[in-house]
Amino acid sequence: MNTLYSFRRCPYAIRARMAILKAGIDCRIHEVSLRNKPQALLELSPKATVPVLHCADGRVIEQSLEIMCWALGQRDPDGWLTGFDQSENQTLLTVNDGVFKYWLDRYKYFERFPEYPQVYYRTQAEDCLIRLLENRLIQAPFLGGDRPCLTDVAIFPFVRQFAAVDPQWFAQSTWRATRAWLSLWLDSHAFTAVMVKV
Repeated sequence: MNTLYSFRRCPYAIRARMAILKAGIDCRIHEVSLRNKPQALLELSPKATVPVLHCADGRVIEQSLEIMCWALGQRDPDGWLTGFDQSENQTLLTVNDGVFKYWLDRYKYFERFPEYPQVYYRTQAEDCLIRLLENRLIQAPFLGGDRPCLTDVAIFPFVRQFAAVDPQWFAQSTWRATRAWLSLWLDSHAFTAVMVKV
């Protein structure tokens, strides 16, 4: 059986589980304690960061976007792969997984980075990604246009973390379209299903 080594709250793992669920792939979820990683995971992937997918055929996939594409490449009932390769969506993913993640970590754990106040890190995160999302989502409900695509699924778990740092501020922020988009995903059956404790 396919086995996914996962951590429930990790945004990379969330997006991998979302794609596996949507594709309807039979997969055992192995919840990993980050303080006590199982030997089987360490043997499969020396980097030992989740998610890691051990396929039934023996293949090991160590990157969440690759896991998503692998799953949806087998079955993509809602067409999430459509539009994923558009340059605008690729740019958003690059920013999300790169510079936005950098500023998000500093915003969440600002006490570890005393060089600047917390609001500075939040502003950097807003300027590099949230503003781009808002501009896109004002025009259409999803990054895929009228329907979701893989880019939506790959990014919203990170925006979820951003919003959760200061929920009151986020609820009153100017990012109305982004808030509505995030709420759609947080209220979705798919997200609820993948967040069930294993």
